Amino acid sequence: MTDTFDPILLNFIYAIFGGLLTIFFMWFGCKVFSHIVNFSIPEELKNGNLAVGVMIMGIFIGIGTALGLVIGLGLN
Repeated sequence: MTDTFDPILLNFIYAIFGGLLTIFFMWFGCKVFSHIVNFSIPEELKNGNLAVGVMIMGIFIGIGTALGLVIGLGLN
């Protein structure tokens, strides 16, 4: 079935689907983390809490790494 699709189009579909899944799971992980701890992430960011900012930065780095792996592994 993949012979009927252009490989470039198939790579874009893999990247878009993988990116959406990655963003969803990072959002879900942030929500779960927010329910485990006893503070609100948006309120702590407004107050300038550096530790929460570093945690959010880690989520963005995770999104970038996962998207890079999805795109890189999809280029076969």
